[in-house]
Amino acid sequence: MAQGKRGCGCVLAVAALVLALGVVVGVKFLKPWWEARRVVRQVMPASGKELQVHVLEVGLGDSVFIVAPSGKNVLVDAGTTAAGKKVVEALKRLGVDHVDYFVATHAHADHVGGGVEVFKAFNVGQVIYSGFPLKGTREYDAFLKAVSDKKVELVKAAPGQTIDLGDGAVVRVLAPSEPYFSAKDLAAGGNEPNANSVVMRLDYGEFSMLLAGDAEEQTERRMTEQGADFAAEVLKVAHHGSRYATSADFIKRGEFKSAIVSTSADNRYGLPAQETLERLKSANVKLFRTDLQGEITISTRGQRDDAKITTAREPKPGQDLWAGLPALRDDSAKRGFINFGDLAPAPKPSPQQTNANRNANSRTGAK
Repeated sequence: MAQGKRGCGCVLAVAALVLALGVVVGVKFLKPWWEARRVVRQVMPASGKELQVHVLEVGLGDSVFIVAPSGKNVLVDAGTTAAGKKVVEALKRLGVDHVDYFVATHAHADHVGGGVEVFKAFNVGQVIYSGFPLKGTREYDAFLKAVSDKKVELVKAAPGQTIDLGDGAVVRVLAPSEPYFSAKDLAAGGNEPNANSVVMRLDYGEFSMLLAGDAEEQTERRMTEQGADFAAEVLKVAHHGSRYATSADFIKRGEFKSAIVSTSADNRYGLPAQETLERLKSANVKLFRTDLQGEITISTRGQRDDAKITTAREPKPGQDLWAGLPALRDDSAKRGFINFGDLAPAPKPSPQQTNANRNANSRTGAK
């Protein structure tokens, strides 16, 4: 009986020691992490006025326009060179006469190409860019020249930076962080300028939206490792729905309720990829796509669950939001559209292919 009591006492002593160690670890490590997360997530109360986010329809590219309740605005990317005029027309339709902040998430043609037209049409207060260079490309060089010609301040993005838009609306930079990702870091897939994209979270009261640029899975992992708070109500899906981004772990940690893919209905890179759409679908995320629904608008007064998402049109009969596109090229290639603006629609079947299909159909009795 005495032995039993001694054994019980030992167990209790060990349990007490484990509990004490747990408390020490919690105080030393978990508490600072929690406090840091709480401070990062602290937001000013919403003014109650309306904030709008417009995900513009620019084909295979990105252009997102934020109009804060205070009247200040942010343009995140401007699509391709061909989309530049369309971006300008959309901003004028929204009553814009200047752009307070232009964010160039990275140097690819489908994000900065239309910037030249924006600088021609509007005065721009400040340009925020990734800082990762992409030399020798016509579109990016033209963009930088437009910034220089207009003598606009050029600011390199870094985690911790904020853009105070007034009335409680704030944009926070979460990525990129140095050292920048290099080619050897992306051996499993992905592209350097994409992996070093500017990633930001827009906060307005209870509403939040993550603007992921063309960030890759490696970017997602680094943000997680660094304790970045990227959870948000709405996700602007990275890299037009590429299979190299929007990982299952990222979706789980982000707790996104809705996701918006900016892409074109006919592109040779198969964006959005079916596997990415499946990951979003498995997480019960509501999906929106510019290729099937046109411009997508979010409006909110910063109250819990008050965000309203509207689309310019409904998908046509037979169009499935959850159907990915076939890929003729790898979207992480180091050449092609990545560097040189190869953004043409997917090639149409040749007459020989068409005739071969007809012959095959006739042999099988297909009509």
